[in-house]
Amino acid sequence: MLKIIKPGIETIVEDWPGRLGYLSKGMSASGAMDNVSLQFANLLVGNPTGEAGLEVAGGYFEAEFMENTVISICGTDMKPTINGNPIPMWEAVPVKKGDVLNLGVFGEFGFRSYVAVAGGIDVPPYLGSKSTCIFGSYGGFEGRKLAPGDVLKFGKPARALDTLAGRKLKKGVKPEFARTWELRAIPGPNTCPDYVTKEGMDYLYENEHKIQHTSNRSAYRIEPVPEYFFARADGGVGGSHPSNIVDHGYAIRGTMNVCGNTPILLIADGPTLGGYINVLHVINADLWKIGQGTPARDKFTFVYCTREQAIEERKKQRALFTEDNVTK
Repeated sequence: MLKIIKPGIETIVEDWPGRLGYLSKGMSASGAMDNVSLQFANLLVGNPTGEAGLEVAGGYFEAEFMENTVISICGTDMKPTINGNPIPMWEAVPVKKGDVLNLGVFGEFGFRSYVAVAGGIDVPPYLGSKSTCIFGSYGGFEGRKLAPGDVLKFGKPARALDTLAGRKLKKGVKPEFARTWELRAIPGPNTCPDYVTKEGMDYLYENEHKIQHTSNRSAYRIEPVPEYFFARADGGVGGSHPSNIVDHGYAIRGTMNVCGNTPILLIADGPTLGGYINVLHVINADLWKIGQGTPARDKFTFVYCTREQAIEERKKQRALFTEDNVTK
């Protein structure tokens, strides 16, 4: 078990791929914002890679272990310590009953850290997932962010703890972090020439876009688009603004919704439908980068991608999470 002392800015229970199959009911998939870091963290402690772990956004997390176990921490480097002593990232580390884990603030690169525990986090699945949807107040630990005094239970480890300690990723497997994140994206479904001008789409693909401070697990906002972005004077039957359209489904996670003049990447806890155009879609293999983008600091660039390329990149990414990429 783990007793929360300081939950930090936002710490929640998340798994992967989240709560699938309920978009038509208005329920987002949720799941880890950086699924790559979560899956590697689980791999290192012998869990199924989609098992639930802790997503720590921003930092300032502290908790006490109430039993012996093995943990791994992946994602941004928050300078983790056990009892004040530094511990390595991207490696399985043994902890003892009474040990106190502390995470500082997010590092030079990235925004979220993931703490995986041998056996996973034992919370009841809700509609097939342990993930928290904080905007809907369901799933995870009581449907909310963690608070001081919360006690989390662990599942049963799949392997003996002494066989897990010291496991790490092989050289070259760890993902590369950045301050300007390159996101491969497929145009559409609401794109040029009907909704957006060619010059407008070129603007998205040819420029860097700073992440706005108002970003969260539902949506990552970037700077407003220029006037020449829209191909229409208004939204017709959809509304007065050219970003308006008759309500339709949103292809979350990863679609870029344009609300008024503001482009918004709809992600983990994003809305499932609405009345605004969706001009491009970030491929599944690059969703993790959105989750590590730091609001008010980092930038996104978009790179044109085809559906066929997106499928191949997803296959390549899935192949990373195997024992072949672990050493001791």
